[in-house]
This record gives sequence, structure tokens and C-alpha cells, in this order.
Amino acid sequence: MNDQIHALQAPQGPAEGYLDHARVGPLSRPAAAALAATTALATRAAPADLDRMFALSDAARDVAGRLLDARPHEIAFAPSTSNGLFTVAAALRGPGTLLVPRGEFPANLYPWLRFSGRGGPDVRIIDPTDHLGAPSRPSPADAAPDFVRHRHITPDLLRHHLTPDVTALAVSAVDSLTGHVAPLGALKEVLGPDRLLIVDAIQGLGAVPLETDAADILVSGAQKWLRAGWGAALLMIRDRCADHLSPGIGGWAGVTDPFAPRHPAPPLPGAAAHLATNPDFPAAAALGAAVVDLFAQGGPPAVGARIRTTLAELLDRARRAGAEVLLDGLDPGERAGIGAFRLPGHDPAIVHRSLEAAGVITTRRGEWIRMSPHVTTPGAAADLLADALRTLTHRTTPLQEPTCPTI
Repeated sequence: MNDQIHALQAPQGPAEGYLDHARVGPLSRPAAAALAATTALATRAAPADLDRMFALSDAARDVAGRLLDARPHEIAFAPSTSNGLFTVAAALRGPGTLLVPRGEFPANLYPWLRFSGRGGPDVRIIDPTDHLGAPSRPSPADAAPDFVRHRHITPDLLRHHLTPDVTALAVSAVDSLTGHVAPLGALKEVLGPDRLLIVDAIQGLGAVPLETDAADILVSGAQKWLRAGWGAALLMIRDRCADHLSPGIGGWAGVTDPFAPRHPAPPLPGAAAHLATNPDFPAAAALGAAVVDLFAQGGPPAVGARIRTTLAELLDRARRAGAEVLLDGLDPGERAGIGAFRLPGHDPAIVHRSLEAAGVITTRRGEWIRMSPHVTTPGAAADLLADALRTLTHRTTPLQEPTCPTI
């Protein structure tokens, strides 16, 4: 155990071929410094140190409000994206129906399913292929299955499913496989002021500009594009949707007087009413430092432009190697920092392992290889990718799966 701990203490940054920020964004230096400094405060735990920890959390909430175009009291810290979504699911009142597109990441599905029938709204899963009619024979350039090519919900499709019982839509700001950016403003316009737009923003926040002003509720962890690690996620609940929610799991940290002689005490105003307990203060400080660093680099527009440029180069290198790019027809503004490809005639598991062996770190989702660079991704990453794919495509004998012993 001690050897493992000592090994972890050696500081190492991501490899130059690291293209997996949609899975885990290695801690940025400002976030790591804030995490270490706040953890040091916790080791002393003097009254002044504890006050400083609370102040850092408040400062992180304030700068997050600037990022989300929200008032500070509309923001609280949840432990994770999933926890934040479960917090909202516990608070969301029925009756009614909540819509979720099929193909959503499971974190944005299970909270609604678990609370359906427990006071929450019913759940209706929208199949984005409903409007396609009978399947047609795909062209080679459009050979991905309809379910993959049409994972995302459009305003027209939402309008088609907008029955009187619908009270909310839960959607990802950016699709975790295709990188497609949801048109949040247009979706909210279709929903109108009396229905909630609930956004899981973890695959977009910190990577590209998002229409966060359209979201009534937004949840986002910090361990991906914000590069702030685990332990703190943003939970934004706008004042305009307060009437739709009750403090479902709001605990002692979410009331005005936790030591009142009678309980429950009145809830705090804003998102804090839904807190079960205090946040992870070092994690909140790291998140705040990451957002400050994001603004120092020009904010989401500047950072997003650089990420998209890098991704475009990577996808171009993949195309030159004969790869098929998923949703290749997306306009630049419709794709965030995620792109996926497959190499026809090659086992995707072998492609994924070969890339890793060459120092190119990606995620495999079924037959697709997902790439997700950041502003820290060097130009050499594209060369590594191109060399690895060239090696794969120029082999004269097919790769064979290794035989694994039965255990």
C-alpha cells in the first residue's frame, strides 16, 4: 500500500497523445494548486482556516455564476453530475411527463426513472428516429445506423412529442459520442416558459460556448473539460423554476436555521435549498480555480475555437487514413470537442489498443473510436494519430485477437 501511495506522489502530466478529455480531463495546474492549498487548510482546521475554506467555496460559486449567466444564489455544489441530477429528480414534482431522448448518457436517465412513481413525473423516452419512416439503404458516406446518426433531439422532433402532459425535457448539452451541440435556445423556445429545460452540461462546459441562459436547471461535474477533478459539480436552479421544485433531499445545510427547535426549518433561497450537506470544499475551490483559468484563456469562445481547430485536424488525419467520421456533415459550430471515427475492415478493439500502444489515448464506444482534445493538446498528437493509423492500414496481414487464458 505504501509503495502505491509513493508511486502516486510522482507528478506526471498527460502524454502528448492524450485525446480523452471527454472521459477524464487531467487536472489543470490552477485546479491542482487550489486543491492542494485548500487541502492544506483542512489539515490545520483552525477557525480562520475553516472560514477561508467557506470563502473559497463562495468565490467559486460566484465565478461559476458568471460562467453560467446565473445569480450566485442560483448555484450550489453537488458531489457529482449524477448526484446533482438525482437531487433534481428528487425535487421535481409530479404529475406530468418528463421527456428524455434515447441515446442519452445513462446518468441523465436513471434519476428520472428512479423517481417516476415516487412523486416525480412519468418518463417518456423519445426515439429520435421516429420521424425517419421506413429505413432506407445508406450510402457509404452515411453508413452509420440511424440510431447513431440521429441520436439528438431537434426542435421539430420535440414539438412533435410536446403533448399537454409534458412538464420537462432532460437533455445533454453535448452528445457524449458524436459531439453534437444541442440547440438549447431553440429547444427552450419550443418548451415555452412553463416547461423546464434540464441540461446535463458536463461534455460541453469548459469546452465550447453553450446557451446556458436557456437552461432552467443545469448540472455539470468538473472532471472532464473543466479539468478540476472529482468531488464538486455545479448545480444551477434558476429562480424562474422554483415553483416546480421542492427540497427533495434538502438537508440541514439547505435550511435557514439548522438548529431550530422545530423541524423542518424554512429552506434557504435558491439552489442551496437542495443541499443535503456542505460541499467538498477543496473540490469546490479547484472548480472555482478552473473557471478562473478558463476566463484567463479567453473564456469559452476562445477556448472552444482552439479545441475545435485541434479536433478538426485530428479528424482530417483520420479521414486521410480511410476512416469514416461519425456525423461528418456537422457544421463547425454544431460539434463540440468530441469526434468519433471507425476504420472500415479493422476490428475497433484492435484499433483502440494499437492507438494506445502508440501513445494515442482515446475511448472506444462500440465500433467507434472517440477523440476529445483540449487546448493543451500539442500538434504532435495529430502526427502520432496519423502514424498509428498508417501502420494499421498498411499491414499486409490482418491482426488477430490475442488468446486470453480463462480465469
